[in-house]
Amino acid sequence: MRKLLYYILKSFSIKIIKKYRPFVIGITGSVGKTSAKEAIYTVIRKNYRSRKNEKNYNNEIGVPLSIIGQETGGKSPIKWLKVFLSALRLIYRKDKDYPEMLVLEMAADKPGDIDYLTNFVPCDLGVLTAVSPVHLEFFGTMENIFLEKSKIITKLTDAHIAALNGDDSQIKELKNQTSARTLTYGFLEGNDFQATEVKVNSKDGAVGMSFKLKYAGKVIPVFLPNILGQPQVASCLSAIAVGVALNINILEIIDDLRSYQAPKGRTNLIKGIKNTLLIDDSYNASPVSCLAALEILAAIPLLANAKRVAVFGEMLELGSYTETGHREVGEMAAQLGIDLLVCVKEKSRDIIRGAIGAGLQEEKTFYFDNNHDAGIFVQDKIHQGDLILIKGSQGSRMEQITKELMAEPLKANELLVRQSAEWLK
Repeated sequence: MRKLLYYILKSFSIKIIKKYRPFVIGITGSVGKTSAKEAIYTVIRKNYRSRKNEKNYNNEIGVPLSIIGQETGGKSPIKWLKVFLSALRLIYRKDKDYPEMLVLEMAADKPGDIDYLTNFVPCDLGVLTAVSPVHLEFFGTMENIFLEKSKIITKLTDAHIAALNGDDSQIKELKNQTSARTLTYGFLEGNDFQATEVKVNSKDGAVGMSFKLKYAGKVIPVFLPNILGQPQVASCLSAIAVGVALNINILEIIDDLRSYQAPKGRTNLIKGIKNTLLIDDSYNASPVSCLAALEILAAIPLLANAKRVAVFGEMLELGSYTETGHREVGEMAAQLGIDLLVCVKEKSRDIIRGAIGAGLQEEKTFYFDNNHDAGIFVQDKIHQGDLILIKGSQGSRMEQITKELMAEPLKANELLVRQSAEWLK
């Protein structure tokens, strides 16, 4: 039945794409693809009639639904019938308001995913954000991950555009494996769009990231409020590259990015109980994103005697890299001098082992086997001015701890991930 649904949605998508011929921006990567999608959409939405995939609509079902412009039918045949009728209306009638541009995040959780999606949704512009050991359980090796995700670039033609994370030497090498026009972005010298002097800063009461943008021989100072960390800056750099490729004025692009808000659960600052501040990074986790989150935790200035607290759940789907990846996170926590390290569920024990092995005092580490107990413990331990990072894989459901600690839990639906009915059962 699922394969039949895939086939129907794919068939509808092919016909809709062929009829309306929208410019398709496809985005993939191990980390950062949702933030890149949101930043790119922020840049192009005023200049083009645009649509992005909502929620986690980035797979065999989600991408076609984004093309059709409908939500999933779930387990309801009636709702799916409405989806199909909507697709048929698009095919057999002319919708003058259909998007000129589709900004589509494309997930690759297993071999063949990008191939499948780009075969029926060919990209005009491909963005590759990063490749790291995520979903190793299904891919086996980093090489297999790279081969799959790189297809969003290698399948482009000379009529297309590629935006590449130029800080990754393997990704940068794709310039020589595609005939598309390529633009690179990142923090290292040699990128077409380079951010330097990147730091957490505050301006007019807003905390955000400041950096200097080097592009085409120019240096432009940039301050983007409401985002934190180099990964979010990287997402904004990808949006700048895409905007320039589409002939949008670079100053207009930067101005638009000031309204960019990181997606829910991605290093968002939320007011916590007892006049604390939470860094809610509960959407998902990999070793790379955990290390980046710890750097943010260490970079934000605190009042005297305030603590930096890291609360980690398990990182899942790491396969043979599971123990090493968790230990690396613990080692970084120790090196950065985190004051309190709280870990939840079995695999996260290796974060604690890594931290203690790297010199963090054992009495600063705590383990719990469930989110509720961890949340109550942290509530008791924190005081005014403390800064608390909350992070873990989707399956760890760390947003539950964020909700325990936020000053206004009634705003959970507005501020946190996974607050819809199917997640709260």
